Amino acid sequence: MPTTLKPVERYREAFSFANSAEAIRRFPFPFPEDQYQYSVNIEPAVPREPGSVFEHLFDIDEHYRSEVAERALVLQRDPTRCLVMPHMQPAAWDALALLMERLSSDYPQYFQLHREGAQWEWRNLVLGIHQRFTYGDASSLPCEPLEYITRQVQGDFALLDQRDGDLFMDAGMVTGPADWSLAFDAGMSFKQWHSPVPMAHQMGVFDRALKYLLNLQVGQPMRRLNWTMTINPRLDTSPETYHEWGADRGTVTAQNAGELVHLRVELQVMARLPRSHALMFSIRTYLISMNELATQPHWARRLHRVLRDLPEPIADYKGLSRYRGALLDWLRPFDPQA
Repeated sequence: MPTTLKPVERYREAFSFANSAEAIRRFPFPFPEDQYQYSVNIEPAVPREPGSVFEHLFDIDEHYRSEVAERALVLQRDPTRCLVMPHMQPAAWDALALLMERLSSDYPQYFQLHREGAQWEWRNLVLGIHQRFTYGDASSLPCEPLEYITRQVQGDFALLDQRDGDLFMDAGMVTGPADWSLAFDAGMSFKQWHSPVPMAHQMGVFDRALKYLLNLQVGQPMRRLNWTMTINPRLDTSPETYHEWGADRGTVTAQNAGELVHLRVELQVMARLPRSHALMFSIRTYLISMNELATQPHWARRLHRVLRDLPEPIADYKGLSRYRGALLDWLRPFDPQA
């Protein structure tokens, strides 16, 4: 992982987010082939490729300070982005434990955890946080346990309750979603919150995924990549803020696509929590501008082919239709077969 955490960058208004050469190198480019189609594409979340986003269960990179600051801004404007139904309190503590344990073991230069029974001591050396608390006692923390720990981690988190042969989104911290809303999806079943996705239902993708996730065991986390596009390096593209970013899609031209259009990749990790047996679903988002992506010409060539042949219903669902033509014009010089 990068040895240097960058100063705070902006994911809104006067955008200042940018990737270093190292961040570009480790970007999780999501296309193994020249064509894209829906698939479950789940693999065991075991450590691989030292220095990559797959080295640890939860990735901390150069944008750590920026994402933590962005989360604080979103929560200040809209505290409902963190939601925990009463029956999910044990799962919230479970999530706090898993995150603290993994962060302190994988990134000891940034995080430290000491435990004596129910008495825990947590240090976040980057943010200058030192907290002693009693595990299971919410009054010993400055805020609810899920909010407390996820304010210090990159990525969004949903906690899914398993009952009646289904999964229900009953808790989460979601401040940087790709056009979905925790407040809207809260309490929905797995198929209900995936219902807007075109074509995948006919292919049985979600039936297979649900069956797989219902049988996920403790200590056997899984991961997958998902992708979409975002105009400007904006993390919070929620329906609640559509008025702030929706019109941006109409500003893309073949001349400015390199700067404005960003490939947005989600590294999704699914882990069974050991005490509550809820399912943690983490969504770590990576952004890369077309200008940055094109420093790897083979990525630009493949992306051109993927977008060129992308079925229209999928392009519509991902919000690409309005500017796909302009983006393809920008990418075409990178594809010798175009």
